[in-house]
Order: sequence, then C-alpha cells, then structure tokens
Amino acid sequence: MKKALSCVWLAIVLLLIYIPIIIIAVYSFTDAKMVGGSIGGVSLDNYATLFKNEGLRDMIIGTVILALGSALISTILATLGALGAHYSKRVPKALIDIANRVPVVNADVVTGFSLCVLLIIILGISKDSYIPLVIGHVVLCTPFVYLSIIPKLKQLDNNLYEAALDLGATPAQALFKIVLPQLIPGIISGFMLAVTLSLDDYFITTYTKPATFNTISTYVYNATKGNQTEVKTALWALSTLIFLIVVIFVVVTNVLSMKKEKNKREKIS
Repeated sequence: MKKALSCVWLAIVLLLIYIPIIIIAVYSFTDAKMVGGSIGGVSLDNYATLFKNEGLRDMIIGTVILALGSALISTILATLGALGAHYSKRVPKALIDIANRVPVVNADVVTGFSLCVLLIIILGISKDSYIPLVIGHVVLCTPFVYLSIIPKLKQLDNNLYEAALDLGATPAQALFKIVLPQLIPGIISGFMLAVTLSLDDYFITTYTKPATFNTISTYVYNATKGNQTEVKTALWALSTLIFLIVVIFVVVTNVLSMKKEKNKREKIS
C-alpha cells in the first residue's frame, strides 16, 4: 500500500509538471488564438511564423549566441576555479566554496541591479557594447558550473596525478591527460546547465541588455503585454521546440551513459 501511494503521488507531481507543457504543445499545432479558445483545426502556421518573422528569428539567434558564448566563458572560469580550489589548502578552499555559494542563493534581481550599478553607472560601460550583458550572464552561470565540477574532482583519485608526475609527465601534461579527461562529464553537465540558465534568465538580462536586444525571456514578457496575437501563438511553437530539444538531449545522454556503464561492467567481468 505504501509503495502504491508513493507511485500515485509521483504520478500526480509529474502530471502537474508536464500537463501545462503538453497543453501548450497541443495548441501550438492548431489555429487557436489563445489557450482554452476554440480550435478550428490542425495548423503549422505558428511554426512557420517562428522562422519567417524577422524579429522572432533574430531574437532566437541572438539568445542562442549569448547562451553558448556566456556558457563557454563560464565553463572555462569555473573549471579553473574548481581546480584551484580543489588543490588549495583548507582555509582558501573553504573561502572559495563560500564565495561561490553566495551568488547561487542570492536573488537574481539583486545581482542584476548590482551589476547595472557597478558596470553601467560607476564604471560607465555602455549597455550598447553588450559587455554588461555578457558579464551578467557569466556571473549568473559560473557558480553553477563550479558546483557541477567539484563533485567530479572529489571523486578523482589523486594518486593518478602523482603517478603521472613520477613517470615523467610535466604538471601541464598530467593536468590535460589525466585530470581533465575525468572531469569531462561534470564539465559537460555544467556547460549545459549554464546554457539553460542563460536562456531562462530575465532579471539580469533586463538590467544589463541593450535597449534594442531581446532574449527569449524578455521577448516573451514584452509580447504577453502587447496585442500581437501572431507572435504570442508563435511562442507556443518556440516553447514546444525547446522542450523537445531538452527531452531528446536528456534521453540521448542517459542512453549513452547506460551503454558506457554496461561496457565497463562487461570489461570487468
């Protein structure tokens, strides 16, 4: 009975999470003008608008470039920071860990406003240069990438690094050939998390972006306040595509991980 109740509770939670997304996905393939409105028939107009509308197309391309660029910078900084913290002494390591957790628990609106004051008002960096926007996203993403890499470092066998040095490898060779390859799963996870955070962020983007630039989050917010019905319904299609891409990525990652574990077990046996 207890197991059955647990399964029912899990099913209810999953339904609450996925039903809204499924509803949006269903309406994205119709000619309805609003969710809950009358459906005349199946239509792909929303997907056509998504790629034909110049404003939507430029917004998507700009968002993706920003997300990938800031995620790459964040991953490099977080990897260097995690390596430095892991091989530091106890007190510096603890201070770095504490400093990294502050941006994680801090509200995005506080971070965004603080960056706006520091970069734009005090330092005088023009928002039109995109520098404040990129810095803001890097500040947002780097702590989360760091937290993805640190567990892999803790699982690392330090004797392998020392053995490489004993066998004649330089510290740089031991780092790139022994340490970093074992951190790749954490680095990839952190990079994908950074991409997701950048795509999703609203507050930091609002405070630091140029007036003529929009990401998905700011564009969606502005579109919901206007009367552009065609754009609103096209955003249903965009939400569906993002969800499908995430699902495919998660499924492929899990399948590859399962195959890798299976091959390891076969080699051991």
